Amino acid sequence: MSFSTFGLDPRLLKAVERLGFEHPTPIQNLAIPPLMEGRDVLAAAATGSGKTAAFLLPILHRLLDKPRGVTRVLVMAPTRELAAQIADHFRELSGTTPLKAMAVYGGVGMLPQEQAFRRGVDVIVATPGRLLDHMQYSYAKLQGIEVLVLDEADRMLDMGFLPDIRRILKQLPTNRQTMLFSATMPLPIVELSRDMLKTPAALNIERKAVPAQGITHVAYPVPHELKSKLLLELLKNAETKSILAFTRTKHRANRLADFLEKRGVSVTRIHGSRSQAQRTEALAGFKRGKFRVMVATDIAARGIDVEELGLVVNFDVPGLPEDYIHRVGRTARAEATGDAYTFVSPDEEHDLRGIERHLGKPLPRQKVQGFDYTAKPEERFEVPLADRIAAIRARKAEERTRAKANAERRAGRPEGRVSTPRTSFGKEGQHPAGHGATPLAAKSHAARPHSDRPHSDRPRSDRPRASSTHAGHAAGSTGRPRPLDRHPAAPSNAKPVDDNWGNRAPRNASAPAHRDDDLGNRASKSPSPSVPHYDDNVGNRGSRTDSPRPHHAERDKAAAPRPRHEGDNRGNVSPTRFGSYHGAEGKEGSGGFPPKRKPHGPTAARTEAPPAKAHYPRPGNHPSAKDKGKK
Repeated sequence: MSFSTFGLDPRLLKAVERLGFEHPTPIQNLAIPPLMEGRDVLAAAATGSGKTAAFLLPILHRLLDKPRGVTRVLVMAPTRELAAQIADHFRELSGTTPLKAMAVYGGVGMLPQEQAFRRGVDVIVATPGRLLDHMQYSYAKLQGIEVLVLDEADRMLDMGFLPDIRRILKQLPTNRQTMLFSATMPLPIVELSRDMLKTPAALNIERKAVPAQGITHVAYPVPHELKSKLLLELLKNAETKSILAFTRTKHRANRLADFLEKRGVSVTRIHGSRSQAQRTEALAGFKRGKFRVMVATDIAARGIDVEELGLVVNFDVPGLPEDYIHRVGRTARAEATGDAYTFVSPDEEHDLRGIERHLGKPLPRQKVQGFDYTAKPEERFEVPLADRIAAIRARKAEERTRAKANAERRAGRPEGRVSTPRTSFGKEGQHPAGHGATPLAAKSHAARPHSDRPHSDRPRSDRPRASSTHAGHAAGSTGRPRPLDRHPAAPSNAKPVDDNWGNRAPRNASAPAHRDDDLGNRASKSPSPSVPHYDDNVGNRGSRTDSPRPHHAERDKAAAPRPRHEGDNRGNVSPTRFGSYHGAEGKEGSGGFPPKRKPHGPTAARTEAPPAKAHYPRPGNHPSAKDKGKK
């Protein structure tokens, strides 16, 4: 039987002849006649059996007489590589026709795909996830769909696309022709076919999934750590040009590719962590012969069609017989021949026996002559799973022990002993206001009791309530409250309190009252009226006395002829140590300095020290109050 017996358009027959197809494959003989009649089809077709041409040829024949500008065919595939491969086959078969197809999948920009939707390209080949991304917009409603194809339906089920497929089906017209192709027929696929298909033509449904007839299967028992060396030895003796090696995980694929590359083998890799551009480039280079070996995961087990691929190596034994069939199906395509090697370590014998039961025959065991199976590897290819699990358990046990010790240590700490956290100061003795502050002043803010901190720094819940005593008014006294009486003394039997830094201090009436400046520097309030304290605008602490102290004589003498520093209320000081703002002739603005601005407003700095005030700790000791009482 030839393709001419199917009644295809002559342009399609020329394309088939140009591609070298002489006789249809078994699945093509079964599927093309009912599809030409417009019936739904449910077919079980193995990988490499020619099923892509089996549904593309009837679709092309149907679209040739249809008007352009409307998307009439939707093909869904599980992987990007398979979608791209189907689109390429469509272009090869439709080379002499005006029909166009567009592959829609993730990992690339959406704009060219959107433009294809808006133009109404004839065929859309898409993965379910990216198709749903487009279908949320009005330009991709696909109301003109006449044919729907689900290719590799069992793989889409394994990848979790079944809910997405059902969401897509709800948005498509119900009056359509539907085709479902799958290598295996699990129960969810059968249930999905009942919802999608209308009186379908069932093809090879009872057939058991088996590899192609032209594949030679061989198993190589080898220790786990020597697999990479065994593959290198086989590459030296193999005569095939292209070799596809499958690993269990993408991490093992990277390690194997690095191992081969270091030994001078031209190798590329393809797995889920590679970008779409990297995957496309790797597959194209492998097909052109740029790379001799391609290391891949099961993501490439569907959708790789490489001519003259003579050898497939299962570097790791697949866990399921179906995965084995799809892996080895990359070779011996279109009734060709090929080899399939499987490396079996002792802990993988169980999985291999499951594959042998599915195939109905044991795989022959072979050993490579001259290879040392007892040699110790130079480096470990991968830490065994049991060792990794043991290391994780040991680390978790150590963390639990350390956490338990920390909890016991915290539970045994005396009440109130809280470690003081790091303050906002820099090095010890360095104050954020500058180098003028002393180390004692810099550390006093973090070490003083909470009850003695300024009123504005204390939590609202700990601030004393406003009262006549707190405001500084004694009984019978009048006048403005003095700031030194802001914090009344607590009774002698008051309980100790903790501040926010965890410092513990008793609050009693015998402790001398203290005064703090706005920057947190601490000084004691001396009851002597002759030695009051004052702070400048930048937090430097100084003492004002009637006569200068001996160790300040030189400083006061040097500072006498110079004007005082001018500062604003933010602590910025105008430096005058560089000279006067007046020039040599006594005029402002000369000598390279700008004219001096006269301070004004609330930010005007004090030009002289405040007048001395006598300090009285209690309102009742004021002389005016005593004289007033005597009168």
